[in-house]
Amino acid sequence: MTQQTVIAPSILAADFGKLVEEIQRVPEADWLHIDVMDGHFVPNLSFGLPVAKSLVGHTEQHLDVHLMIEDPEHWAPDYAQDFHSVTFHLEAVKDIDAARDLAATLRDAGTMAGVSIKPNTPVEPLLDHLDAFDIILVMSVEPGFGGQSFMPEVLSKVQLLRSRIDQEGLSTLIEIDGGIGVDTAAQSAAAGVDVYVAGSSVFGAEDPTAQVEAIRQAAESASSPTAN
Repeated sequence: MTQQTVIAPSILAADFGKLVEEIQRVPEADWLHIDVMDGHFVPNLSFGLPVAKSLVGHTEQHLDVHLMIEDPEHWAPDYAQDFHSVTFHLEAVKDIDAARDLAATLRDAGTMAGVSIKPNTPVEPLLDHLDAFDIILVMSVEPGFGGQSFMPEVLSKVQLLRSRIDQEGLSTLIEIDGGIGVDTAAQSAAAGVDVYVAGSSVFGAEDPTAQVEAIRQAAESASSPTAN
């Protein structure tokens, strides 16, 4: 499948006191990324299903949920009814078979199923199972806090994913999350990323819409030639 360019501002960097108004600042974004943190799987606590659902009906944009939580088998299906994609962490389930089973449950419920890996988690165990997932989310910072610096070493994982996805003709999307701005989006695009999660660089900008478009242009200009 041809490499895509999908810009997904993360509301983790938005003003929680006026989320509906905040998402209206990025009308040109393709997706909105929703980080759910439980204070256990990651040390920070963000919000849960009720706050996430408060966005439903206020935008036509794709709502992309990233569950940084323990026991996703229990909680993830609750998100499948209202959101377009739901991603859980490979580290939060027993093994790859459990990850495949949960992804199948999410797909059966009508949402895209994603799996995420932390910066120090190898990608190789996923390579023979990419057909089970609609999204592979590669963390380019340690999950749990916004505003961290991009870790370029994770791009080797993206390259492996891009090669295997293209080789097998899959529609699986490669998403990257952490420290994404104009420069790091270009680096990520060259490695083969499809979906760019950008938090502080978008919602912290004076003109979030202009920043979304700047990230998009940088990514499109640098997209991996082997994927097009």
